[in-house]
Amino acid sequence: MPADSAPIPSPEAKAPPAAFGRGLVLDTWYFVALSRDVAVASLKRHELLGEPVLVGRRRDGQVYAMRDICPHRAAPLSAGRLVQKPGEPEAVECPYHGWRFGTDGVCAAIPSLVDDQPYEADRIRVRSYPVAESQGMVFVYVRSDPRSDAAPDHPPPTFPGVVGGEAKLVEWMDFDSHIDHAVVGLMDPAHGPYVHQQWWWRSEHSMHEKAKAFEPRDLGFAMVRHAPSSNSRAYKILGGAPATEITFRLPGYRWEHIQVGEKQVLALTCLTPVTETRTRITQIFWSDHWVFSLAKPFLRMGVVAFLKQDGGMVNLQNEGLRYDPALIWIDDADKQAKWYQQLKREWQKSRAEGRDFSNPVKPAVLRWKS
Repeated sequence: MPADSAPIPSPEAKAPPAAFGRGLVLDTWYFVALSRDVAVASLKRHELLGEPVLVGRRRDGQVYAMRDICPHRAAPLSAGRLVQKPGEPEAVECPYHGWRFGTDGVCAAIPSLVDDQPYEADRIRVRSYPVAESQGMVFVYVRSDPRSDAAPDHPPPTFPGVVGGEAKLVEWMDFDSHIDHAVVGLMDPAHGPYVHQQWWWRSEHSMHEKAKAFEPRDLGFAMVRHAPSSNSRAYKILGGAPATEITFRLPGYRWEHIQVGEKQVLALTCLTPVTETRTRITQIFWSDHWVFSLAKPFLRMGVVAFLKQDGGMVNLQNEGLRYDPALIWIDDADKQAKWYQQLKREWQKSRAEGRDFSNPVKPAVLRWKS
Protein backbone atom coordinates (compact mmCIF):
# COMPACT_ATOMS: atom_id res chain seq x y z
CA MET A 1 0.00 0.00 0.00
CA PRO A 2 1.58 3.35 -0.96
CA ALA A 3 2.46 5.73 1.86
CA ASP A 4 0.01 8.40 0.69
CA SER A 5 -2.92 5.99 0.94
CA ALA A 6 -2.56 4.96 4.57
CA PRO A 7 -6.00 4.11 5.96
CA ILE A 8 -7.96 6.44 8.22
CA PRO A 9 -8.71 4.64 11.49
CA SER A 10 -12.38 4.08 12.26
CA PRO A 11 -14.04 3.48 15.65
CA GLU A 12 -14.69 -0.15 14.74
CA ALA A 13 -11.07 -0.73 13.70
CA LYS A 14 -9.66 0.50 17.02
CA ALA A 15 -10.67 -2.67 18.86
CA PRO A 16 -7.75 -4.97 19.77
CA PRO A 17 -7.09 -7.87 17.38
CA ALA A 18 -9.48 -10.76 17.97
CA ALA A 19 -8.29 -14.12 19.23
CA PHE A 20 -7.85 -17.01 16.79
CA GLY A 21 -11.22 -18.33 15.68
CA ARG A 22 -12.95 -15.03 16.42
CA GLY A 23 -13.39 -11.79 14.53
CA LEU A 24 -13.26 -11.20 10.78
CA VAL A 25 -10.89 -9.24 8.56
CA LEU A 26 -12.54 -5.99 7.45
CA ASP A 27 -11.64 -3.20 5.01
CA THR A 28 -10.84 -5.77 2.36
CA TRP A 29 -12.22 -7.65 -0.65
CA TYR A 30 -14.14 -10.93 -0.52
CA PHE A 31 -15.02 -13.17 -3.46
CA VAL A 32 -18.80 -13.51 -3.88
CA ALA A 33 -19.47 -14.91 -7.38
CA LEU A 34 -18.20 -15.64 -10.84
CA SER A 35 -19.05 -12.91 -13.33
CA ARG A 36 -20.93 -15.40 -15.48
CA ASP A 37 -23.32 -16.06 -12.58
CA VAL A 38 -24.35 -12.41 -12.24
CA ALA A 39 -26.79 -11.95 -15.12
CA VAL A 40 -28.06 -8.61 -16.44
CA ALA A 41 -31.05 -7.31 -14.40
CA SER A 42 -30.67 -10.20 -11.96
CA LEU A 43 -30.99 -9.73 -8.19
CA LYS A 44 -29.22 -12.40 -6.17
CA ARG A 45 -29.08 -12.65 -2.40
CA HIS A 46 -25.79 -13.54 -0.72
CA GLU A 47 -24.80 -13.65 2.92
CA LEU A 48 -21.43 -12.10 3.66
CA LEU A 49 -19.92 -11.72 7.14
CA GLY A 50 -23.36 -12.23 8.65
CA GLU A 51 -25.05 -9.58 6.50
CA PRO A 52 -27.53 -10.14 3.65
CA VAL A 53 -26.07 -8.63 0.47
CA LEU A 54 -27.85 -8.19 -2.86
CA VAL A 55 -25.51 -8.51 -5.85
CA GLY A 56 -26.88 -7.47 -9.24
CA ARG A 57 -25.95 -6.21 -12.68
CA ARG A 58 -27.42 -3.15 -14.35
CA ARG A 59 -28.41 -3.22 -18.00
CA ASP A 60 -25.25 -1.29 -18.87
CA GLY A 61 -23.23 -4.20 -17.47
CA GLN A 62 -22.16 -2.56 -14.21
CA VAL A 63 -22.20 -4.79 -11.14
CA TYR A 64 -23.40 -3.36 -7.80
CA ALA A 65 -24.07 -4.55 -4.25
CA MET A 66 -26.30 -3.31 -1.42
CA ARG A 67 -27.72 -4.54 1.87
CA ASP A 68 -30.58 -6.87 1.07
CA ILE A 69 -33.10 -5.36 3.49
CA CYS A 70 -35.64 -2.66 2.64
CA PRO A 71 -35.50 -0.08 5.46
CA HIS A 72 -39.28 0.37 5.26
CA ARG A 73 -40.61 -3.03 6.38
CA ALA A 74 -37.51 -5.26 6.09
CA ALA A 75 -38.52 -7.17 2.95
CA PRO A 76 -35.54 -8.55 0.98
CA LEU A 77 -34.88 -6.29 -2.00
CA SER A 78 -33.56 -9.28 -3.94
CA ALA A 79 -37.15 -10.54 -4.12
CA GLY A 80 -38.06 -7.44 -6.16
CA ARG A 81 -36.96 -6.40 -9.62
CA LEU A 82 -34.68 -3.96 -11.44
CA VAL A 83 -36.79 -1.22 -13.02
CA GLN A 84 -36.28 2.09 -14.81
CA LYS A 85 -39.04 4.67 -14.51
CA PRO A 86 -39.17 7.83 -16.69
CA GLY A 87 -36.73 10.43 -15.44
CA GLU A 88 -35.11 8.03 -12.95
CA PRO A 89 -31.97 5.92 -13.10
CA GLU A 90 -32.26 2.15 -12.89
CA ALA A 91 -33.44 1.14 -9.43
CA VAL A 92 -34.23 -1.91 -7.35
CA GLU A 93 -37.94 -2.02 -6.59
CA CYS A 94 -38.99 -3.54 -3.27
CA PRO A 95 -41.64 -6.27 -3.75
CA TYR A 96 -43.64 -5.17 -0.68
CA HIS A 97 -44.56 -1.49 -1.28
CA GLY A 98 -42.59 -0.62 -4.42
CA TRP A 99 -40.01 1.64 -2.79
CA ARG A 100 -37.22 2.15 -5.30
CA PHE A 101 -33.52 2.36 -4.52
CA GLY A 102 -30.82 3.36 -6.96
CA THR A 103 -27.94 0.94 -7.34
CA ASP A 104 -25.97 3.31 -5.08
CA GLY A 105 -28.45 2.55 -2.28
CA VAL A 106 -30.17 5.97 -2.29
CA CYS A 107 -33.98 5.89 -2.19
CA ALA A 108 -35.29 7.22 -5.52
CA ALA A 109 -39.04 7.06 -4.89
CA ILE A 110 -41.79 6.12 -2.43
CA PRO A 111 -44.88 5.38 -4.58
CA SER A 112 -47.41 5.70 -1.74
CA LEU A 113 -46.64 9.41 -1.24
CA VAL A 114 -48.99 11.94 -2.85
CA ASP A 115 -47.83 15.23 -4.36
CA ASP A 116 -48.65 17.45 -1.38
CA GLN A 117 -46.90 15.15 1.13
CA PRO A 118 -43.34 16.48 1.30
CA TYR A 119 -40.85 13.77 2.17
CA GLU A 120 -37.19 13.73 1.20
CA ALA A 121 -36.91 10.19 -0.02
CA ASP A 122 -33.26 10.64 -0.98
CA ARG A 123 -32.39 10.99 2.71
CA ILE A 124 -33.14 7.28 3.07
CA ARG A 125 -30.28 4.99 2.14
CA VAL A 126 -29.57 1.31 2.00
CA ARG A 127 -25.96 0.40 2.76
CA SER A 128 -24.04 -0.02 -0.47
CA TYR A 129 -20.79 -1.92 -0.96
CA PRO A 130 -17.90 -1.22 -3.32
CA VAL A 131 -17.77 -3.90 -6.02
CA ALA A 132 -14.96 -4.87 -8.38
CA GLU A 133 -15.16 -7.21 -11.33
CA SER A 134 -11.81 -8.70 -12.26
CA GLN A 135 -10.62 -11.78 -14.16
CA GLY A 136 -14.14 -13.15 -14.44
CA MET A 137 -14.87 -12.81 -10.71
CA VAL A 138 -16.91 -10.42 -8.57
CA PHE A 139 -15.45 -9.09 -5.32
CA VAL A 140 -17.23 -7.09 -2.61
CA TYR A 141 -15.35 -4.75 -0.27
CA VAL A 142 -16.55 -4.84 3.34
CA ARG A 143 -15.72 -1.71 5.34
CA SER A 144 -15.13 -1.69 9.09
CA ASP A 145 -17.31 1.43 9.30
CA PRO A 146 -20.64 0.83 7.55
CA ARG A 147 -21.33 4.59 7.56
CA SER A 148 -18.23 5.39 5.54
CA ASP A 149 -18.32 6.28 1.85
CA ALA A 150 -14.53 6.17 1.49
CA ALA A 151 -13.26 4.38 -1.59
CA PRO A 152 -11.24 1.17 -1.04
CA ASP A 153 -7.56 1.97 -0.60
CA HIS A 154 -6.34 -1.20 -2.32
CA PRO A 155 -7.57 -3.29 -5.26
CA PRO A 156 -8.87 -6.86 -5.12
CA PRO A 157 -6.33 -9.63 -5.68
CA THR A 158 -5.14 -10.57 -9.14
CA PHE A 159 -4.04 -14.07 -10.00
CA PRO A 160 -1.38 -15.39 -12.40
CA GLY A 161 -1.64 -17.52 -15.47
CA VAL A 162 -4.70 -18.26 -17.54
CA VAL A 163 -7.27 -16.51 -15.33
CA GLY A 164 -9.78 -14.40 -17.22
CA GLY A 165 -10.90 -17.08 -19.65
CA GLU A 166 -13.74 -19.44 -18.93
CA ALA A 167 -13.21 -21.38 -15.71
CA LYS A 168 -12.87 -25.09 -16.49
CA LEU A 169 -14.15 -26.38 -13.17
CA VAL A 170 -15.94 -24.80 -10.19
CA GLU A 171 -16.98 -26.54 -6.98
CA TRP A 172 -18.03 -25.11 -3.64
CA MET A 173 -19.11 -26.23 -0.19
CA ASP A 174 -20.09 -24.52 3.08
CA PHE A 175 -18.10 -25.60 6.14
CA ASP A 176 -19.46 -25.14 9.67
CA SER A 177 -16.30 -23.32 10.63
CA HIS A 178 -14.91 -19.88 11.41
CA ILE A 179 -12.74 -18.73 8.52
CA ASP A 180 -9.60 -18.95 10.70
CA HIS A 181 -9.98 -22.71 11.07
CA ALA A 182 -10.86 -23.06 7.39
CA VAL A 183 -7.73 -21.13 6.35
CA VAL A 184 -5.27 -23.06 8.51
CA GLY A 185 -6.92 -26.33 7.49
CA LEU A 186 -6.47 -25.38 3.86
CA MET A 187 -2.75 -24.59 4.23
CA ASP A 188 -1.96 -27.43 6.66
CA PRO A 189 0.70 -29.61 4.96
CA ALA A 190 0.54 -32.52 7.38
CA HIS A 191 -3.11 -33.64 7.30
CA GLY A 192 -3.15 -34.93 3.71
CA PRO A 193 -1.93 -38.50 4.28
CA TYR A 194 -4.55 -39.02 6.98
CA VAL A 195 -7.61 -37.08 5.76
CA HIS A 196 -7.12 -37.47 1.99
CA GLN A 197 -6.29 -41.13 1.43
CA GLN A 198 -6.78 -41.79 -2.27
CA TRP A 199 -4.73 -44.16 -4.38
CA TRP A 200 -4.03 -41.37 -6.86
CA TRP A 201 -2.86 -38.90 -4.19
CA ARG A 202 -0.85 -40.18 -1.25
CA SER A 203 -1.12 -42.13 1.99
CA GLU A 204 0.64 -42.31 5.34
CA HIS A 205 2.76 -45.14 3.91
CA SER A 206 4.32 -42.77 1.34
CA MET A 207 5.27 -40.06 3.84
CA HIS A 208 8.74 -38.58 3.64
CA GLU A 209 10.57 -35.45 4.66
CA LYS A 210 10.06 -32.30 2.59
CA ALA A 211 11.83 -28.95 2.59
CA LYS A 212 10.20 -25.96 0.87
CA ALA A 213 11.31 -22.35 0.56
CA PHE A 214 8.84 -19.59 1.44
CA GLU A 215 8.92 -15.84 0.95
CA PRO A 216 6.61 -12.90 1.74
CA ARG A 217 4.14 -11.71 -0.92
CA ASP A 218 1.49 -9.01 -1.11
CA LEU A 219 -0.69 -9.45 2.03
CA GLY A 220 0.59 -13.00 2.38
CA PHE A 221 3.33 -15.45 1.45
CA ALA A 222 4.27 -18.06 -1.15
CA MET A 223 5.90 -21.46 -1.33
CA VAL A 224 8.29 -20.55 -4.13
CA ARG A 225 8.21 -22.41 -7.42
CA HIS A 226 9.37 -26.01 -7.11
CA ALA A 227 8.91 -29.47 -8.56
CA PRO A 228 5.88 -31.26 -7.02
CA SER A 229 6.60 -33.89 -4.40
CA SER A 230 7.24 -37.37 -5.73
CA ASN A 231 4.33 -38.82 -3.75
CA SER A 232 1.81 -36.42 -5.31
CA ARG A 233 0.79 -38.77 -8.09
CA ALA A 234 -1.94 -36.57 -9.57
CA TYR A 235 0.67 -34.18 -11.00
CA LYS A 236 2.10 -36.93 -13.19
CA ILE A 237 -0.83 -36.85 -15.60
CA LEU A 238 0.33 -33.39 -16.73
CA GLY A 239 3.46 -34.93 -18.21
CA GLY A 240 6.70 -33.03 -18.77
CA ALA A 241 8.36 -31.45 -15.76
CA PRO A 242 5.71 -29.47 -13.88
CA ALA A 243 6.74 -26.67 -11.54
CA THR A 244 4.31 -25.26 -9.02
CA GLU A 245 4.08 -22.18 -6.81
CA ILE A 246 1.54 -21.97 -3.98
CA THR A 247 0.47 -18.56 -2.64
CA PHE A 248 -1.72 -17.38 0.23
CA ARG A 249 -3.17 -13.86 0.55
CA LEU A 250 -5.43 -12.20 3.10
CA PRO A 251 -8.28 -12.43 3.82
CA GLY A 252 -8.62 -15.98 2.46
CA TYR A 253 -7.19 -16.78 -0.99
CA ARG A 254 -4.90 -19.67 -1.84
CA TRP A 255 -3.79 -20.52 -5.33
CA GLU A 256 -1.50 -23.06 -6.94
CA HIS A 257 0.00 -22.04 -10.26
CA ILE A 258 1.44 -24.98 -12.21
CA GLN A 259 3.55 -24.61 -15.33
CA VAL A 260 4.34 -27.46 -17.70
CA GLY A 261 6.40 -25.94 -20.48
CA GLU A 262 4.18 -23.27 -22.03
CA LYS A 263 0.98 -24.76 -20.59
CA GLN A 264 -0.53 -23.75 -17.26
CA VAL A 265 -2.99 -24.81 -14.60
CA LEU A 266 -4.31 -22.43 -11.94
CA ALA A 267 -6.18 -23.85 -8.96
CA LEU A 268 -7.72 -21.06 -6.87
CA THR A 269 -9.47 -21.50 -3.55
CA CYS A 270 -11.54 -18.59 -2.20
CA LEU A 271 -12.69 -18.63 1.42
CA THR A 272 -15.67 -16.38 2.06
CA PRO A 273 -17.08 -16.01 5.60
CA VAL A 274 -20.84 -16.39 5.35
CA THR A 275 -21.15 -15.87 9.09
CA GLU A 276 -18.79 -16.09 12.07
CA THR A 277 -19.37 -19.85 12.15
CA ARG A 278 -19.84 -20.76 8.47
CA THR A 279 -17.33 -20.41 5.64
CA ARG A 280 -17.86 -21.00 1.94
CA ILE A 281 -15.01 -22.75 0.14
CA THR A 282 -15.03 -22.14 -3.63
CA GLN A 283 -12.50 -23.97 -5.79
CA ILE A 284 -11.97 -22.68 -9.34
CA PHE A 285 -9.69 -24.16 -11.99
CA TRP A 286 -8.39 -22.68 -15.23
CA SER A 287 -6.08 -24.38 -17.71
CA ASP A 288 -4.89 -24.33 -21.30
CA HIS A 289 -3.33 -27.79 -20.95
CA TRP A 290 -4.88 -30.31 -23.34
CA VAL A 291 -5.02 -33.06 -20.72
CA PHE A 292 -7.25 -30.94 -18.46
CA SER A 293 -10.34 -31.47 -20.61
CA LEU A 294 -9.77 -35.23 -20.64
CA ALA A 295 -9.14 -35.41 -16.90
CA LYS A 296 -11.93 -33.01 -15.90
CA PRO A 297 -14.49 -35.68 -14.82
CA PHE A 298 -11.88 -37.39 -12.63
CA LEU A 299 -10.64 -34.07 -11.27
CA ARG A 300 -14.19 -33.09 -10.34
CA MET A 301 -14.62 -36.35 -8.42
CA GLY A 302 -11.33 -35.69 -6.64
CA VAL A 303 -12.23 -32.10 -5.72
CA VAL A 304 -15.63 -33.16 -4.38
CA ALA A 305 -14.02 -35.99 -2.41
CA PHE A 306 -11.46 -33.63 -0.89
CA LEU A 307 -14.13 -31.11 0.09
CA LYS A 308 -16.27 -33.79 1.71
CA GLN A 309 -13.30 -35.21 3.59
CA ASP A 310 -12.26 -31.78 4.83
CA GLY A 311 -15.86 -30.98 5.76
CA GLY A 312 -16.12 -34.22 7.72
CA MET A 313 -12.93 -33.40 9.61
CA VAL A 314 -14.25 -29.89 10.37
CA ASN A 315 -17.33 -31.48 11.93
CA LEU A 316 -15.11 -33.74 14.05
CA GLN A 317 -12.92 -30.80 15.05
CA ASN A 318 -16.01 -28.85 16.11
CA GLU A 319 -16.70 -31.53 18.73
CA GLY A 320 -13.52 -30.45 20.49
CA LEU A 321 -13.66 -26.75 19.70
CA ARG A 322 -16.96 -26.26 21.51
CA TYR A 323 -15.02 -26.73 24.76
CA ASP A 324 -12.70 -23.83 23.78
CA PRO A 325 -9.43 -25.73 24.33
CA ALA A 326 -5.96 -24.19 24.07
CA LEU A 327 -4.39 -25.22 20.74
CA ILE A 328 -0.77 -26.28 20.29
CA TRP A 329 1.13 -24.97 17.25
CA ILE A 330 4.46 -26.55 16.27
CA ASP A 331 7.25 -25.65 13.86
CA ASP A 332 7.62 -26.21 10.94
CA ALA A 333 4.40 -27.97 10.00
CA ASP A 334 2.26 -25.26 11.62
CA LYS A 335 4.43 -22.31 10.59
CA GLN A 336 2.05 -21.27 7.80
CA ALA A 337 -0.82 -21.25 10.30
CA LYS A 338 1.27 -19.03 12.57
CA TRP A 339 2.02 -16.70 9.66
CA TYR A 340 -1.68 -16.39 8.91
CA GLN A 341 -2.39 -15.37 12.49
CA GLN A 342 0.44 -12.82 12.37
CA LEU A 343 -0.84 -11.43 9.06
CA LYS A 344 -4.35 -11.08 10.41
CA ARG A 345 -3.17 -9.35 13.60
CA GLU A 346 -0.92 -6.97 11.65
CA TRP A 347 -3.75 -6.11 9.27
CA GLN A 348 -6.07 -5.29 12.15
CA LYS A 349 -3.39 -3.28 13.98
CA SER A 350 -2.39 -1.31 10.87
CA ARG A 351 -6.00 -0.35 10.23
CA ALA A 352 -6.56 0.61 13.86
CA GLU A 353 -3.43 2.77 13.88
CA GLY A 354 -4.05 4.32 10.45
CA ARG A 355 -0.71 3.19 9.02
CA ASP A 356 0.62 1.05 6.21
CA PHE A 357 0.53 -2.74 6.48
CA SER A 358 3.93 -4.30 7.23
CA ASN A 359 4.19 -7.94 6.21
CA PRO A 360 5.50 -9.91 9.23
CA VAL A 361 6.54 -12.95 7.16
CA LYS A 362 10.27 -13.47 6.61
CA PRO A 363 11.90 -15.77 4.02
CA ALA A 364 12.36 -19.26 5.42
CA VAL A 365 12.83 -22.92 4.52
CA LEU A 366 10.30 -25.12 6.27
CA ARG A 367 10.69 -28.88 6.82
CA TRP A 368 8.02 -31.43 7.63
CA LYS A 369 6.90 -34.98 6.83
CA SER A 370 3.84 -35.73 4.73
